[in-house]
Amino acid sequence: MTTNQLAKQLVVIPGSEAYVAKASEYATQLGVDIAAVASLPESMDQVPFALICDASGISVVQTGPKAPGAVKVDFVTGAVAHRRRFGGGAGQQIAKAVGIKPGIRPRVADVTAGLGRDSFVLATLGCEVTLVERSAVIAMLLQDGLDRGVRDAEVYDILSRMSLVADEGVNYLNTQIGMEQAPEVVYLDPMFPHSNKSAEVKKEMRLFRLLIGDDTDTAELLAAALAAAKNRVVVKRPRKAPPISGPAPSFKIEGKSGRFDIYALKKLV
Repeated sequence: MTTNQLAKQLVVIPGSEAYVAKASEYATQLGVDIAAVASLPESMDQVPFALICDASGISVVQTGPKAPGAVKVDFVTGAVAHRRRFGGGAGQQIAKAVGIKPGIRPRVADVTAGLGRDSFVLATLGCEVTLVERSAVIAMLLQDGLDRGVRDAEVYDILSRMSLVADEGVNYLNTQIGMEQAPEVVYLDPMFPHSNKSAEVKKEMRLFRLLIGDDTDTAELLAAALAAAKNRVVVKRPRKAPPISGPAPSFKIEGKSGRFDIYALKKLV
């Protein structure tokens, strides 16, 4: 989405007078307007989304009546905290997909980072993870979540293994081809309609689709990932969806609703 397009979709709103200066910084970075304090538009016709800046950090909310709640990045509490404590460790499918084994923690580039949840799981398991996000708004949410999270002693070490790059996935991968520190594993999770019916998933997917749009360059992204990765490429897909156009996966790991397509390039040692 271009800056001009984003300016028609989003406004930045300070939650109180104390956050006017910070909200102004965000608005300048994004090239959008700043609204009056706590003045959420009543209609999507005015502006569909608002970025709220307040004591809890930043969040994005859809405007208009009966709009779903705010979306933000939180690496400390909620679903990510539960999964960190009870998610199954190295026995999780995502761990098997990226090749985690005793003594092996690959360096991962998550080039469709989104809200960073899969990256956080991998970092929890000991991987160094580069989060690559093409949307300036989502990258801003991610950075805010990282900045708040490192102040929490319980997740500081985990978040120290995560770094953020605001860029198109293909652009980033092209810079990594042939580099000594290129990612050992490239992880892709192109946007697709989730079957999960929970309100939280619905509001997040609605925001992603309306504000950002679908991933339309998946074949190009896979080709770039195969050229950049040292060991393997992992693609997260709905269980019944076809693979991304291109070479066939080397093998698959299937779950109840989703699967991982693995493109093996070299054995992880």
